[in-house]
Amino acid sequence: MEKIWHRFGRLFAAAGHDVTLLSRRWPGLPDDAVADGIRFVRLPGSNHTRSLPLNLLLDLRWSIRVARALPSGDAVITNAVALPVFLRRLKPRAGHVCVSLGRMPKGQIRFYGDASCLLAPSAAVVARVLHEFPALGDRVLLLPNPIDWPVHAAAADHKFEPARAPTSPLIIGYVGRINPEKGLEQLLDAAARLATETDLPEWRLRLIGPVSVAQGGGGEAYRDSLLARHPLLAKKHLELLPPVFDPAQLARHYAAMDVFCYPSLAAKGEGLSVAPLEAMAAGAVPVLSRLDCYNDILTSGENGFSFDHTAPADRVAGELAGHFSRLLRAGPERLRLGRAAQQTARRFDYAVQAESVLGRLAALASAPSARG
Repeated sequence: MEKIWHRFGRLFAAAGHDVTLLSRRWPGLPDDAVADGIRFVRLPGSNHTRSLPLNLLLDLRWSIRVARALPSGDAVITNAVALPVFLRRLKPRAGHVCVSLGRMPKGQIRFYGDASCLLAPSAAVVARVLHEFPALGDRVLLLPNPIDWPVHAAAADHKFEPARAPTSPLIIGYVGRINPEKGLEQLLDAAARLATETDLPEWRLRLIGPVSVAQGGGGEAYRDSLLARHPLLAKKHLELLPPVFDPAQLARHYAAMDVFCYPSLAAKGEGLSVAPLEAMAAGAVPVLSRLDCYNDILTSGENGFSFDHTAPADRVAGELAGHFSRLLRAGPERLRLGRAAQQTARRFDYAVQAESVLGRLAALASAPSARG
């Protein structure tokens, strides 16, 4: 979320707005600085833990720190859990409170009656908000998580050159947290089945993402269990790489992928994952679990494929392996679906989404002031 709103902030500042971004203090970065037209205020924070109650307590502490440090303004956009509950009453001069819902709500919406706006990344999240608090219906804005479409599309230009020969090996990719809720066991089971098909082109399964709990991963023991799940697969076909934070380097990784699989099981968590959109912008064919949030970006058979992640494990592995086998064998179909996926992702570009959110913020700024 900080990555998204940093980029939005740059666009807002370039349009002449005053932008302050409050984020966690980080070694080597100043606590108070101005760059790209944005004022950065960095505050002490805490690492993510395995304990939900502790994480909520840490979020409350963080929210109190943020409330104290916020300058006067027209609007505050936050993805903290606790801050929207009390900010309007505690510090009205900070402005209208807008809640950025990066993930599926889990009951907290009923406490957000003072919020002026809720930014939902998918129609599925909108539906969940209305289920939890129907009275907020006119305050919800569908704002999909944006991507830097031009950067990812440019990295993939070579994919669609008419005379281009297929790369070897073909890459089935995943970018995200190395965490049990992401369905990686299912992905590895499918790849193990694929490895028994001896007439396929050469291929690799490439997983990129953080392992540590502090970064949202499942920890080193979970990573080791994945590597031990199918030893022969790990030896011949599996690549596990650390997270990539440089946008240009990440775009190159996506562009190297022919198929992108995001097998998330987090029906109560995923709002609309950025990784599938970035991969689609780079021309990779998405194969996604059948979560409601992906209905906004995927039409199975037209710009990728979906699979029933709720089926028994054996059936899931078989369905996934079938999609992979088909896409690895069928170059023309793979390119057709990749082009369609890339065009779908185009409407999620930052410039398009920034216009939408700026319109809502302008409407709030012209409404009765929240500053008191």
